[in-house]
Amino acid sequence: MDGVHALQSTAGFGELLRIRRERVGLTQQVLADHATLSVRAIRDMESGRVQRPRQETVRLLADALRLEGRSRSAFEAAARRQALAEEPRDELTAPPVARGAIVGRELEVEVLADALAVHGDRLVTVAGLGGAGKTRLVLEVARRLHLASRWSVRWIDCGRRPAAGAERRTELARAIGERPTLLVLDGAEAGVDTALLDDLFQRCPGLRVLITARVPQPLPGGQVIPLAPLPTPGPELDHDPVALAEVGAVRLLLSHLRRLRPGYRLEPEEAPAVAALCRQLDGLPGALELVAGWSTVLSPGQLVARLADGPFHLAPPAGYGGRADVGGALGAALDRLTLGQRALLERLAAEPGDWSGEDAVALSGRPPQECLAAVHALLASGLIRSVPARDGVRFTVLNLCRRLCAAGAHQELATAS
Repeated sequence: MDGVHALQSTAGFGELLRIRRERVGLTQQVLADHATLSVRAIRDMESGRVQRPRQETVRLLADALRLEGRSRSAFEAAARRQALAEEPRDELTAPPVARGAIVGRELEVEVLADALAVHGDRLVTVAGLGGAGKTRLVLEVARRLHLASRWSVRWIDCGRRPAAGAERRTELARAIGERPTLLVLDGAEAGVDTALLDDLFQRCPGLRVLITARVPQPLPGGQVIPLAPLPTPGPELDHDPVALAEVGAVRLLLSHLRRLRPGYRLEPEEAPAVAALCRQLDGLPGALELVAGWSTVLSPGQLVARLADGPFHLAPPAGYGGRADVGGALGAALDRLTLGQRALLERLAAEPGDWSGEDAVALSGRPPQECLAAVHALLASGLIRSVPARDGVRFTVLNLCRRLCAAGAHQELATAS
C-alpha cells in the first residue's frame, strides 16, 4: 500500500487534496483551471478554511485529478467524513416564537438583517420609545437569520435574567463556539456589560450581538439604529381607502381590526377616522394595538372623539394582552431628558409642522453643536421623528409628545392616573 492509500483513512480532506495534487505534479492554479474553480477555493480547501466542500466541487476535483475506482471513492468519502465531523452536534438554537405577524416593518427588517449578515456589523443597538415595536422587529430579524442563513440565536430577556457572571460567561462562550450566532439582549435598559461583550467577541468569531433599549448605551464599535413609529398618512389620503391602506400605520391598525372584527373592510366613510387615529397615535404599534382592542364596542369615529379629549385616558380593555403603556413610556422618556433637552423639546413642540436641524439651532439660540447633539438625543429617545423631505433631513415632534408638553409637567398623565 502506497503512502497515499495509507493516509486516505486518516487524513482530512484538505490534506488529502494537497497530497493528491502534488503527487500528479499540479500547482494550485493549474488544478483550479482544470476543475473550473478559483485558485482561492483550492487554497481555502487545502488550508482547512473550507470545512464542508460541496458535492459538485468534490466531483470536479476528482475529475481534474483523474481519480477512479477505490482512489475516487476514498477521496469522496474523506470529504463526506469531514463534513459530518464539522456538523454541530446539537441543533441550531431557534429564537422565541412571535405571537403575531409583523406589519409595516419590511424595510427595517431587511436593513437590519443585511447589516448583520452582509455588511458584517457585530454590535447593533435598536433604540426607541416603548411601544415602538423594537422586540417584534428583532424577533423577525432573528427568525430570518435563523431560517435563511442557518444562524443559532441566543435570546436573553434582560428584564428577567441577571447579568452573567464569569461562570455563565464561559458557559455561553462554549455554547456559541465558532458557529454563526446572533445574541439578542432584549430590553437592556440598565446597560450592557462591556467586559462580557469583549470576552464573547474574542472567543466567538462568528458572533453578532443585537441589543434593544429605550436609550442606547455608547459601546465601542457599536452601531445605533433609532426605530421610529410607523409612517402615518397625510390628510390628502383621508378619502382614498386604497392608498390609505398602503401606509404602514394604517396597515397595522387594519390587521388588528380584521382579527377582532372578521370581514372588516375599510369603507370610504370610515377612512378619515382610521387615518385620524393613526395620526393621533403617531403610528406607535403598541398604541395602535391598544386602541384596536376597543374596536369591538366603539367605531373608529367614536375612538377619535374619545382620544380628542385626552389620548392617555383610554385604558386597556379587559383581557388586553399587550404591554404598551403609551403615557408611561412617554413620561419615562421625558424624565430621562436633561433640562436642556427638555427645554429644546418644549420649544420645538410649540412650533407647527416640521423643522430642520438649522431651524432648531435658530429657535434655541444655542451653539450649533450643542443644539444638534440635543436633537440627536431626542431622535434616539423616540420623542421626535424624521419626515420625508426633498431638501435635506427634517423632523417633527410626536403628536402625543406635543400633548404632554402643552399640558406641562405631565399634567395630562397625572389626570389619567
